[in-house]
Amino acid sequence: MTKRKIGQNFLIDRRVAKRELEYANIKKDDVVLEIGPGKGIITKLLAEKARKVIAIEIDENLVRELKGSLPDNILLISGDALKVDFKILPKFNKIVSNLPYHISSPITFKLLDCDFTLAVLIYQKEFAERMVAKPGSKDYSRLSVGVYYKSLCEIMETIPKTCFYPQPKVDSCIIRLFPRASPPFSVLDETFFFDLTRELFNHRRKRIKTTIREVYGVEIENIPYQNMRVEKILPEQIGELSNFLFDFDDVET
Repeated sequence: MTKRKIGQNFLIDRRVAKRELEYANIKKDDVVLEIGPGKGIITKLLAEKARKVIAIEIDENLVRELKGSLPDNILLISGDALKVDFKILPKFNKIVSNLPYHISSPITFKLLDCDFTLAVLIYQKEFAERMVAKPGSKDYSRLSVGVYYKSLCEIMETIPKTCFYPQPKVDSCIIRLFPRASPPFSVLDETFFFDLTRELFNHRRKRIKTTIREVYGVEIENIPYQNMRVEKILPEQIGELSNFLFDFDDVET
C-alpha cells in the first residue's frame, strides 16, 4: 500500500532507473545519497556501481521491507530527510533520487546547501520546468533564481507518468545539477538576498518600488528596476537590487 500523504509514487520502469544512473556517471569510488528509496529499484542499481549508498526512507514499513533485501554497501536510515542532519552522514559526493513530490522545494534548497559534485533527481515536470525557467516566462520564480544562483541545472528527459505506481496525474523529468564553485554574481548578504527574492515573487504582479514600500515600509528614491516587475528581471539584477537595499539602514534585514 502506498501513502499519498508522503508523496509515494514509486518508479517501476527499470530502464528509466538505469538512465538516471548513466546521467550521474556512477563510479566504483562514489558515495551516493538517495532520498526516498521506496521499493529500492534505484537503490539496488546504485549498490552495484557505487562504493556506498546512503538511503533515507521515511516510511517505516518500507524500511522493514528493504532491510532484508539490500546489499551490505547500503546504509539505510529510517527518518525524514528534511529533518536528518546531512552533516553527520558519511561524506557523499553524488545524489541520485526519485524525490517525493510534496517535499520538492524544501529538499532541493537543503541539498543545494550540501557539498557534492553532482545530483541527478526526478521531479514533477512542472516543478522541473520552474527550476530552469528564464525571466519573462510564466514558470520563472523564486525557485528559478535560487537554483541558478547555486547551481548549473538542466532537464535531461521527460518521463511519462506510466513509469510510476501509483500513476501520478502528470509526467516527470530527470534533472541534472552541478553545484557552482562560486555564485554567478556577488551579494552583500545571502540571507537578505533570498528573503528579498521571496518577497518580490510573492508580489510578482506589482512594481518593485511598490513591493519594497509595502513589505519594508520605506520610500527609497532611485531603486534599481523600480518600475519593473520581478518576473521580468534577471537573477543578477535581483542581486544588484539586494545590494542596493542592504546598504539602507531603514530596510529591516
